[in-house]
Amino acid sequence: MKLALLALTLALAACSTQPDYRAASDGGYGYSETKLTDTQYRVSFKARGTDKSQAMNYALLRAAEVTIQEGYDWFLIVHRDTLVDRERVSNPNLGYMTSRDMVSYCGIAGCYVRSYPRTAFSAGIHLGGQTDSDIEVVLEIKMGSGPIPDTDYSFNAEEVVNNLRPKTEQE
Repeated sequence: MKLALLALTLALAACSTQPDYRAASDGGYGYSETKLTDTQYRVSFKARGTDKSQAMNYALLRAAEVTIQEGYDWFLIVHRDTLVDRERVSNPNLGYMTSRDMVSYCGIAGCYVRSYPRTAFSAGIHLGGQTDSDIEVVLEIKMGSGPIPDTDYSFNAEEVVNNLRPKTEQE
C-alpha cells in the first residue's frame, strides 16, 4: 500500500513540474508558429489559467527564438490578439478603440516602418476569464537584421530570450 501511495505521489509530482513553456501538440497548450513569408511568422502561445501577462511573455519568447533560429537579430510585432476562452480581450471601455498596425517597407536605400491606424468598436463586456480559462496570445511578427526599428513594437531577439527564458533549478 505504501509503495502504491509513493508511486502515485511521484507520478503526480512529475505531472505538476512539467514546464508551462513547451511546444503545443495537436492544438493543445504551449507554443506554435506558422511561417507566412521568409521574414514573417504567426506565433501563438496557449495556456490554461488567469495570467494573460505570462502567456504574452511566452509568446514573445517564442517569437524571439524563431527570430534567432531564422538568422535574424530583431522582430517587429505587426499584429497582436489576446483571446480568453476564444473571446478577443480588448479595452474595457464602451465605444470605438484604435490600435496601430506596423508595416516595414524595404528597398534599395534600406528599410523603414510605417504605422497605420486600425479602428474597432468595443462593447466593453468580457464574460470569460474569471476562473481558469484558455488564454491564447497570437503575434504576427516581421523579422530583420541590422539596426532595429525605433518603435515600441520592436524587440532585440537575444535580449528577449535572456530576459524571458524560464529559469531552471540548475541556474
